[in-house]
Amino acid sequence: MAGILGKKIGMTQIFTDDSRQVGVTVIEAGPCPVLAVKEKNIQLGFDSVKENRLKAPILGFFKKININPLKMVREIPRDSALEYKVGDEVRADIFKPGDFVDITGTSIGKGFQGGVKRWHWKGGSETHGSTSHRRIGSTGSTTTPGRVLKGHHQAGHMGAERVTVQNLKVVKIDIENNLLLVEGAVPGYKNGYLIIKAARKKKRKE
Repeated sequence: MAGILGKKIGMTQIFTDDSRQVGVTVIEAGPCPVLAVKEKNIQLGFDSVKENRLKAPILGFFKKININPLKMVREIPRDSALEYKVGDEVRADIFKPGDFVDITGTSIGKGFQGGVKRWHWKGGSETHGSTSHRRIGSTGSTTTPGRVLKGHHQAGHMGAERVTVQNLKVVKIDIENNLLLVEGAVPGYKNGYLIIKAARKKKRKE
């Protein structure tokens, strides 16, 4: 299986077998029922939700396949070597300690921010009399082209974007509680939804 859906619980620290202290993120991974099987992808659901919170077409889809309504529904690339059918459950045991994963989530929103925080501008002079400590300064030329070019770094909305962190190592798995402990930080806030996939650029060392 190439991946699973989950929820960020929070961060803590553990000690490895070689007495090394490691900061980890705790993720509730699954169980995720299989909702649909396609040629290249498999559709998974996660986290139960009340029926009155869903629109009629979506609720009808869950009733048709006889699965309790789920809040998060995503498609993940399937493993062509394995066969799946609607109703099967994908759990955290698809990964093993030492595996590497890519985790996708929505970053924490920071609201409207200035250029110094948003784009790490150096800032203006700090000497007495300066009036441009954190100001934007010039944004374009005069007559040619006579406008602000697209892509210019300015103040604006920061965060709340889809972010993927690659090559995070799975440190520990709690199958009974459907928990994954991943070394390092993952995008998003507590209880934010995540997509956990097998890493594309790095494989486990046997």
